[in-house]
Parts: sequence; C-alpha cells; structure tokens
Amino acid sequence: MPALLRLSQWIDAFIEKLGSLNLYIVLLTIAIGAINPISRYIGGFLGIKLTSNFLLELQWYFFSIIFFLGFAYILKHGVNVRVDFLFSNWSPKTKAWVDLIGTLVCLIPFCLIGIYVTWNPVLISWGRLPNGAFGNWELSPDPEGLPRAPIKSMIIVSFLLLFLQSISQLIKYTAIILGSREVAQKVAETLATDQSDNAPA
Repeated sequence: MPALLRLSQWIDAFIEKLGSLNLYIVLLTIAIGAINPISRYIGGFLGIKLTSNFLLELQWYFFSIIFFLGFAYILKHGVNVRVDFLFSNWSPKTKAWVDLIGTLVCLIPFCLIGIYVTWNPVLISWGRLPNGAFGNWELSPDPEGLPRAPIKSMIIVSFLLLFLQSISQLIKYTAIILGSREVAQKVAETLATDQSDNAPA
C-alpha cells in the first residue's frame, strides 16, 4: 500500500501542476479575446486588416484546452457536481465505498470508452489513410485557420488525465476503507478547503 500511495501522490502532484498551468491558459484566452475586437476596430478605422481567423480559432482552442486539462483537476479536488443531501452525512468509510464503486463502475469505463471511441477519428485527423500511411492533416475550413488534429488530440489527453486521476482516487479510497486516518484526513482537508474557496461571499 505505501508504494500505491506514493503513486497516488505523484499523480496528484502532476495534475496539480496542470491545474496551475491552466491559470496561464485562462489569461492567454482572455488576452486573445481582448486583442481580437480591438484589432478589428482599429483595422476598420485605418482601413487595413489587423485580425484573422487564426486568432479567432486560437481563442477557442485555448478555451477548449482549459476544460480538457481541468477535468482531472476537478476530480482531484472533489468539486465535481454531487447530489449530496445524503452523502455529506455519511462516515468517511461509507463515502469512500460509494466513490470507489462509482469510480470502478462508471468513471474508469467512461474514460476507457472515450479513448477507444476517439482514437480513430483523431488518427484520421492527423492524416491516417485507409492503407495505414499518413497524408495531410485535417485543416480548418476557414482561410488562415488552424489544423484540427492537435486540438482533437487533446480529447484523448483529457481522458488519459482523467483516467490517471481516477486511479489515484481509487488508491485513496482503498486506503480510507482499510483504515488509513492520514489519507482520510488529507482528503477531508482538501475538500473542506475547496468548498470554502467556492462558497459564496
């Protein structure tokens, strides 16, 4: 169990770093969102083209990445939506059992099915041909747009990250069920901190 808990800590630290990276992606998205209309306005005033579909598509690419990288982070911090009028009153072990079963029965199969279903469309977007060779990438239908393959690949990355965090959660739930007070306390502290951060002022 100690080795599994170390694996869980490594996954948690990795997902936490991605969550921190998301902050900068949010700022980039906001900056590009501000540059687009300003450039359009100034370009219209000067009679020249200062914006393009490249910037417009880059904005929604970054916006999509925020969600793709955020799902695992949300799971780690337990701020996913719950109907917890019963759950909140249960003991840590009962909560761990419910979360463990839900993760095994629903979340992990969902991640694996998502990867399986997405795999071929993403390869096709990268230019995979029926004979197994690779041709041209899938491109935006708009002039000056971005290739579609990189952003479609982020769907698989998102499912993989969510799967990794699911494994980490399983390890923690199992530790709580086996009586690890330290893990139960850490999980409770994380949830309490996140709930207080998200509480209305």
